[in-house]
Amino acid sequence: MRHTVYKACNVRLKFSILSLAIIRAVKFGPTSVVMSIQLIILASLAIGAFASPDPNYKPRPPQYGAPPRYEYVEIPHCAKNTTKSWCLEDSEYPRHEVQQALDEHYQAVLAFYKDKLASTENSVDGLDKLNDEIYLCPSSTGYIRPLRAINVDGKWRTIINNVESYGIKYTQTARVEECDVVVGTNCPLVESCYDSKCIQKNMFHRFLVYNPYEENFPFAIEKFKLPGSCGCVVGAFHL
Repeated sequence: MRHTVYKACNVRLKFSILSLAIIRAVKFGPTSVVMSIQLIILASLAIGAFASPDPNYKPRPPQYGAPPRYEYVEIPHCAKNTTKSWCLEDSEYPRHEVQQALDEHYQAVLAFYKDKLASTENSVDGLDKLNDEIYLCPSSTGYIRPLRAINVDGKWRTIINNVESYGIKYTQTARVEECDVVVGTNCPLVESCYDSKCIQKNMFHRFLVYNPYEENFPFAIEKFKLPGSCGCVVGAFHL
């Protein structure tokens, strides 16, 4: 309030000095105009030198726009409903944002996607059936298309899956196999005269992921470790 009053008084004072200068110029002629101008300049300098702003005045902080629609979550909501390192269903999957980003970076993402399919040896995209297989340790095998998963660095990532852009449906499938027995127990199909134990083996998969915080290109290929097989380790013979 005091700062506003100070500005108003300052304006009125300058206006009064200007009025006096005009009257002086009309009354005393051109010679007095120069002296009037000098008077205005000196008065302005004096006001600026001796006037102090209101000490209680604080500038208003800058106003920023609304935060981005996509909110980063360290652990996604879908992880609360599973003990696995991936989610097959996710009610908060940012499908619209992913599709917009795919449309914007269509050619670059398509090159990434094709390279990922061509160079990943264990890629099983296009397969959805299981063959009859017999293992020394019982296991369950399936083909999954994860929407979120934990990468090799221990961070949850958004995986591009079941999203369409310009007529191309992006899907990424992985074959997983998990032991149906407690890891470390004896292999059921191995004779008891041998030491044996069931172990869970993992495989590395490469997935195309979406990262909204990479502004220039929000896509990358990252590695993920998923259960690949349930193996049996056979040790020494004993009676």
